[in-house]
Amino acid sequence: MKYFLLSILFCLSLSIFSQNGKFPIYFGLEFRPIIPLSIIGNKTLKLQDSDYTVVSTQTAGYSFGATIRAGYTKLISLEYGLNYTQRNFNLSMSLADTVVTANDNWSLVNYEIPINLMIYIQLGKKHFMNASLGGSFRFTPTNIIKKTQTGGIHYFDNYGYLNHRLGYNLNANIGYEYRTQNKGFFYFGASMCIPLTPIMKLQSKHFVQQVITPPSTLNGIIDGTYLALDLKYFLPIINKKGVQPLKGPI
Repeated sequence: MKYFLLSILFCLSLSIFSQNGKFPIYFGLEFRPIIPLSIIGNKTLKLQDSDYTVVSTQTAGYSFGATIRAGYTKLISLEYGLNYTQRNFNLSMSLADTVVTANDNWSLVNYEIPINLMIYIQLGKKHFMNASLGGSFRFTPTNIIKKTQTGGIHYFDNYGYLNHRLGYNLNANIGYEYRTQNKGFFYFGASMCIPLTPIMKLQSKHFVQQVITPPSTLNGIIDGTYLALDLKYFLPIINKKGVQPLKGPI
């Protein structure tokens, strides 16, 4: 947790040092529908032994938060912020040589601080293309447990846990931006997130009621890589009107 707080302080210090008056700092809001695809990772984890099989499949999720853009040159800036990210998963459990099956869903919540270097290509007076690359600090506040019963004597426990709550991602993004002076900036793009450390370890157990023998247990690591649509809106900077107080000591 302390490293997560230190990363927040680091981002605040970047804002202070980047403000030089010539290239202003913009504040924006971001929303990203998450689209897991197998072409950039493995959205499905399948674990099995001779008797028991569990399949975890990442489904659509979402991410939203606030972002700050600090300009360093006309065509280079740094973006960072704080995002809430929810990955959703489907769980499918089955027993070999039986008709016993079960399905359930669960969600994993992360808080992320992305830090990305962005480069622009100006297409016109108000139109820009840009690409960014960077990383993010990822904080997982809690572990997950999901208990699933079949209605009979069989039931399943699935645990999502991590040895360390802090992790790291690699981020990449490309998009289009329309800028207006009075209404702000409108951004549409696509982004990719690749976890560099595991987002979650999965432990799945099958139990039979009133049976003393140890349960069947499977262990694996969930990938968590995804593509996302990236929607951003940056507030305009409104120049103050009228006589302004002189800068200097009070």
